[in-house]
Amino acid sequence: MTIENSASKELRWWQLPEQFIRQELLPVLTNLRLAIALLLLIAIFSSTGTVIEQGKSPGFYQANYPEHPALFGFLTWKVIQVVGLDHVYRTWWFLALLILFGTSITACSFTRQLPALKTAQRWKYYEEPRQFQKLALSAELDTGSLNSLNPILQNRRYKIFQDPEKPNLLYARKGIVGRIGPIIVHIGIIAILLGGIWGAMTGFLAQEMVASGDTFQVKNIVDAGPLAAKVSKDWSVRVNRFWIDYTSSGGINQFYSDLSVLNNQGKEVDHGKIFVNQPLRYQGVTFYQADWGIAAVRVQFNNSPTIQLPMAKLNTNGQGAMWGTWVPTKPDLSEGVSLLAKDLQGMVLIYDVKGKLLDTVRTGMSTQVNGVQLKIIDVVGSTGLQIKADPGIPIVYSGFGLLMLGVVMSYFSHSQIWALQTSDRLYIGGKTNRAQVAFEQEVLEILDRLSLQPKTEEKGSTTESLITT
Repeated sequence: MTIENSASKELRWWQLPEQFIRQELLPVLTNLRLAIALLLLIAIFSSTGTVIEQGKSPGFYQANYPEHPALFGFLTWKVIQVVGLDHVYRTWWFLALLILFGTSITACSFTRQLPALKTAQRWKYYEEPRQFQKLALSAELDTGSLNSLNPILQNRRYKIFQDPEKPNLLYARKGIVGRIGPIIVHIGIIAILLGGIWGAMTGFLAQEMVASGDTFQVKNIVDAGPLAAKVSKDWSVRVNRFWIDYTSSGGINQFYSDLSVLNNQGKEVDHGKIFVNQPLRYQGVTFYQADWGIAAVRVQFNNSPTIQLPMAKLNTNGQGAMWGTWVPTKPDLSEGVSLLAKDLQGMVLIYDVKGKLLDTVRTGMSTQVNGVQLKIIDVVGSTGLQIKADPGIPIVYSGFGLLMLGVVMSYFSHSQIWALQTSDRLYIGGKTNRAQVAFEQEVLEILDRLSLQPKTEEKGSTTESLITT
């Protein structure tokens, strides 16, 4: 007796986790209010990550989100960095929301949608006239027969089931795909969530400012997931040329970068011209045209070789972008001039040490400064590239595809029709899960066509389509 009691207690102990999941956890996870609340939170924090710049330096947030005055009275750079609003999509709490929402959707699929699909696939013949009274729509006819009903249902794309041993019974249905649609929607949502999590964990974001003609490897990574793989070192990118198209009024119309991807031997393996909204993709890494600048100016003194001097962006207190450099005009560096440029249209301003404008020169032109012939050969532009890798994007796109497919499938109504043929009566009934008015109209049209049939048909005739259950 003691052995039996201990075995019973051990069995109940093993059943506790299953009992807890079924009775306590699943009702909470499958609660519609919980799913709506999680979806709302995800939407709110996703929009926050769109409004607040992501992956910037601490100095950026200190400058744009000061403590006094705080934005909305509470949003400061400290709040942003403590909560993680500077990298929302990689915070543990945002990923936890995605996982919890995905778990809720999965639990709902297994506890509600799959059982609903199985129920829709189970059916039985109605063998008694009284059974038709329980249906939403039913009729009793003294004309027509199952033989005449078959082609009518087939023309309306119903799948017909009949038992050869009971030829007076009929069941037909269509739109079972409407029961599968919600499951496909859930699968699509779960795929989107998985793609977002995978992208956040394995993706990275980098920024590079590269002068026209230079070659670089992706190194300046500003934001990366904990599982992000290092960028391959067996290839590099050369900026063949960077240029800007200007409007007639002098404004920027578009800026372009002509890029070549090179292998370790320096051979071109990919090539593309990028501009805004037209990136270059290579081995899962995407290069976006994001910014531009002036990298250097090429000058010549008298008949000297061409000298390239770097230019730096100046602080103009919001008066417009300007780049400048200092050019010595004597070998001992005791005298020189400043060169300033604001765009790549070839106009260079020359100032002396006192800040006086000496001359305005275009590329290819010369001028006399401090007894030296100074020629501006070229103004070298630099391209600002945003480089991004997100391995979760294909999964997210696939999820959106499944989501759209499932939504379309869900619009199909699951309609069912039963029929019973007696010696002098034809009983017909049916029901549907949606579009009740359209289904009623369809049933009325079927009944109208049956009413035009003769009262009796040859008993020995067979139906056009027999499918054994």
